[in-house]
Amino acid sequence: MSEDRKLDVLRAIVEDYVQTKEPVGSRALVERHSLGVSPATIRNDMAALEEGGYIAQPHTSAGRVPTDKGYRLFVDRLSTVKPLSAPEKRAIQSFLEDAVDLDDVVDRSVRLLAQLTQQVAVVQYPSLRRSALRHLELVPVGDRRLLVVIITDNGRVEQRTLELGADVEEGVVAQLRTRLNVAAVGRRLPELDGVLAELPDAFAPHDVPLVRSVVAVVEETLAQEIEERIVLAGTANLARGSGSDFTHTIGPVLEALEEQVVLLRLLSEMAEDSGGVAVRIGRETQHEGLLETSFVTSGYSGARDDGASVARIGSIGPLRMDYPATMASVRAVARYLSRILAG
Repeated sequence: MSEDRKLDVLRAIVEDYVQTKEPVGSRALVERHSLGVSPATIRNDMAALEEGGYIAQPHTSAGRVPTDKGYRLFVDRLSTVKPLSAPEKRAIQSFLEDAVDLDDVVDRSVRLLAQLTQQVAVVQYPSLRRSALRHLELVPVGDRRLLVVIITDNGRVEQRTLELGADVEEGVVAQLRTRLNVAAVGRRLPELDGVLAELPDAFAPHDVPLVRSVVAVVEETLAQEIEERIVLAGTANLARGSGSDFTHTIGPVLEALEEQVVLLRLLSEMAEDSGGVAVRIGRETQHEGLLETSFVTSGYSGARDDGASVARIGSIGPLRMDYPATMASVRAVARYLSRILAG
């Protein structure tokens, strides 16, 4: 059995099973696909695929279904990811460009991807660790209160209200705001510790407590794990369209999706898999509740000069998903999300 023919037969089995939800027999392959060989040869090829662990027979006298290993080979050998149509691209662009801020962009992106794939969509908020500071604003909101606003290059905004022990002098606040932005704008957030630590030395002794308080709240904000946030949409799609894809119930899948730490771990690991679209199939997720699902993700970036990803967006569905279409949708939304944030 040649490698090319093995891939052709496996591809046909995957495509038929995705479309019909039914185990695929040799007769169906002969009728639906022009494989250029006899039915007897196809049966032999299927036997070889089964022996190799790429397909399995769910029960006696049934056709064959792809295994995790079969889906992996199918995905790895996809020569190209089919691009979305021009109308689909225009719809994505139009929908995302109307967003008013980062929260709106993330919300629109996750809902759009869930609609495109009819699966669960997940978007990871841009990480502060991988962001650079765009602007830091200080706004007096009373005699002894100061609003500290941190704005990153990918549109992330964090606000903290600082209670002070003395009245706020607007001149000192203006000077501190200027010095902070001159010293810190454009730097990645993990690089700011040294810059911030030197600021109190530039002020008169009686202003140092205020400067140290502002520096402390900025450092505390950047050190927190608040950036590890994700948003889900389309959970109902699993129950509505794919309930039969799970052996017993979708309960374990839904429980796993509620554990953000599980999804964050997967997103982090998949960021190392590939600079483009990454796919984890079944047992590759290393979580019992997700053994019958696949996870397709892609990184997106903001206004970073190096183009590095600041977070990931993805789709979670049953093993029997349309991988080319899902990969195309995830990649397209990630690219438009990057363009919006960079703009």
